[in-house]
Amino acid sequence: MSGTPFVVLAAGGTGGHVFPAEALATELAHRGCRLALVTDKRGGNLRTAPEGLTVHRVIAAGMAGKSLTARLRSASELAIGTIQARSLLKRLAPDVVVGFGGYASAPGVFAAGLIGIPTVIHEQNAVLGRANRLLGGRASLIATSFADCGGVPIALSGRIRRTGMPVRSQFTVARDAGYARIADDGPVNLMVFGGSQGAHFFSEVMPLAVAQLPEVLRRRVSIVQQCRVEDLDAVRQAYLTMGVTAELATFFDDIPERMARAHLVICRSGASTVAELMVIGRPAILVPYPYAIDNHQIANAQAVDETGAGWLMPQGSLSPHSLAARLEALFIFSPTLTTAASCARAAGLPDATKNLADAVFKLLPNGIAEETRVAA
Repeated sequence: MSGTPFVVLAAGGTGGHVFPAEALATELAHRGCRLALVTDKRGGNLRTAPEGLTVHRVIAAGMAGKSLTARLRSASELAIGTIQARSLLKRLAPDVVVGFGGYASAPGVFAAGLIGIPTVIHEQNAVLGRANRLLGGRASLIATSFADCGGVPIALSGRIRRTGMPVRSQFTVARDAGYARIADDGPVNLMVFGGSQGAHFFSEVMPLAVAQLPEVLRRRVSIVQQCRVEDLDAVRQAYLTMGVTAELATFFDDIPERMARAHLVICRSGASTVAELMVIGRPAILVPYPYAIDNHQIANAQAVDETGAGWLMPQGSLSPHSLAARLEALFIFSPTLTTAASCARAAGLPDATKNLADAVFKLLPNGIAEETRVAA
């Protein structure tokens, strides 16, 4: 087994950190790598973990938004976690460690740097996250999702490589479904989702905005919307009263297919969501979650807006009236949506998982990397 590449993934926390770890694990397994995951006590196993992946837990804690006393406690826990990770990595002896941001990844990546193991950190957002800022100086390579990533120190700019944000394979498959322009007097497919922290806002504003559309246009709209369970009845009744076709649920397990059928998506601007939109090639109105750490969702939405693939509408200034005006303009002048869909598709990187795996392989010892290429 000495010639088999051994890669340790350091990840945990939200889906934005875990999804790319899952995608990379699958790709590396296909390439014949042995794999392990280092996470904290809150982190679970990867949901789509390849066979043979082992899971190890160390102590970790975040610092953002905490009091001074809590931050000191977190720093102490991170120090303990780093000691645990250092002992673990010396025993496992991986060839490369890959971190995916968030403080769950910090002990593993920091420990790897201490003992000389090559490391990759992947940044999902358009601005370098706090954990990755802490780890950047130790990293052999900083892989980014966006062409421009803010917050990277000038001294580290030479370590940047844009790989893109890995997404689930269903989204790359859905990319093959071309964008269907809105037909004259035809239905308008609108998809609205906001995740567990954002769905309530959309449940409040969307029915009020749709109600302000001209009736002839309103009756063409078909909505798929994610709602919290406590909002379902009120939102359903509002659309029913307006005569608007709407399918509501707390969760959709076929998001890629539904996104592919949408003429326009209204959503938050988390890294995974933005990458999925770009890969499929769908225009979006992006309403960043206003309480995201370091306003990274605003940076993500601005990056999309600048490519021409969507429109940033901050929650603080968004009203039912302003949203209705934007929707009416886009639906009436539908070539704008078609152009935005083309811009989104052009900006998407469907090969992001492959790109990230290639970056990992470049850090493998020459003999191991060459043996694996020959075997593949």
